[in-house]
Amino acid sequence: MKHGKKYTEAAKQVDRSVAYEAADAIALAKKTATAKFDETIEVHIRTGCDGRHAEQQIRGAVVLPNGTGKTVRVLVFAKGDKVNEAEAAGADFVGGDELIPRIQNEGWLDFDVVVATPDMMGVVGRLGKILGPKGLMPNPKAGTVTMDVTKAVNDIKAGKIEYRLDKSNIVHVPIGKASFTEEKLQENFNALMDAIVKARPSALKGQYLKSITLASTMGPGVKVSTAKFG
Repeated sequence: MKHGKKYTEAAKQVDRSVAYEAADAIALAKKTATAKFDETIEVHIRTGCDGRHAEQQIRGAVVLPNGTGKTVRVLVFAKGDKVNEAEAAGADFVGGDELIPRIQNEGWLDFDVVVATPDMMGVVGRLGKILGPKGLMPNPKAGTVTMDVTKAVNDIKAGKIEYRLDKSNIVHVPIGKASFTEEKLQENFNALMDAIVKARPSALKGQYLKSITLASTMGPGVKVSTAKFG
């Protein structure tokens, strides 16, 4: 894969053979974010889990203390007084059955997170084939299937992010923008890693965290030492 001049220059600043301390890796990821837009800083965690086994799955959510720097659009499936509650909490879209054809037939997907009350999961289930592959399906583990709609919407707006294993048993999570201070990125990184360490499946034998890499949207990957995280 051929990289542009900016990427090549940025990559020269990163020693691929070194696993940096988190603070140094964050500083490097910020420094090598040279695009004209405010790049997202992402963490990629390669685990020793085998996601094909249910007992080795990792899935959950964590509220990043400084948010992600992104405005998150929330869709809530609710009925009755929960509709008003969702709107009062600041949900961007609220509805029920009438949203199904809009999503199914018109391809409407102008939202980033979907929350549903448990009594609406029968309705939302009909959208499984569309929402599932995009990682938008509400899930109790992530706190997006709940009667406490106010808390769910508030947490998401405050910077709550979901983490889960992909097919390669890697977790990909944004921890903020390149414009964030190093301190804010460090606090977000620490909150994420605390949650990931606690999420270690008890069924897993052997090494849990195989590698941690930090990278901006267009920048090179920076390895982070896993020593601290056991």
